[in-house]
Amino acid sequence: MPNELLIIISFIIIYGSTILFYRLFGKGGLLAFNVLATLIANIEVLLLVHAFGVEMTLGNVLFASTFLITDILSENHGRKFANRAVLISTLCSLIFIAISQLWLLYTPSESDWASGAFHTIFSNTPRIICASLGVYLIAQLADVWLYHKWWDWCKKRFGDSKKGLWIRNNGSTMISQLLNTLLYTLFAFYGTYSTGTLISIFASSYVIYIITSLLDTPFVYLARRIHEKHPEIE
Repeated sequence: MPNELLIIISFIIIYGSTILFYRLFGKGGLLAFNVLATLIANIEVLLLVHAFGVEMTLGNVLFASTFLITDILSENHGRKFANRAVLISTLCSLIFIAISQLWLLYTPSESDWASGAFHTIFSNTPRIICASLGVYLIAQLADVWLYHKWWDWCKKRFGDSKKGLWIRNNGSTMISQLLNTLLYTLFAFYGTYSTGTLISIFASSYVIYIITSLLDTPFVYLARRIHEKHPEIE
């Protein structure tokens, strides 16, 4: 199956699941999915693939979904709760680092078959996750801050707090994703890949984030509609 098709399928599954979790479990569901997306993305990002004519790391769609989640939380539940979601995911990632590094300290049984694979994957994970944690925290808090700055602007411009959702959604995400992509590419992969590959990773990742930012706008509108029609899922 072509990599491009797999990425498209991943987008449908991940973004669809985000809305499903919100409909079924409310803002608590988004908190849970945000943690899940952050942890899995930090492992998936180790995979380098060729798709859409460029080299790219996986994990971009999952990372992008965390910005969708904070935008939904900002829109429906306020800045304070959106920032709380960011902090919870950060703390969970710290716990995951500690536990995953303990796995590498065990002496495996003679019949063990997974230890080698675990060392290959998780010996690289601390740098990836530590880079991700710092960048994630900066970019996500920036996204929430920008979202509400754009919201203030929309209120003044349109005289209605509900109008201009697409502006604050895309305006905040595209700027914070630029910061996220630049810092993460440098901190996570500098010295691991050539300069040409780093540029390719940065460019392809940001293009994907721009596309996913534009595509996630209908999901934010849908989440707001769910919140308005089903206040019981609070």
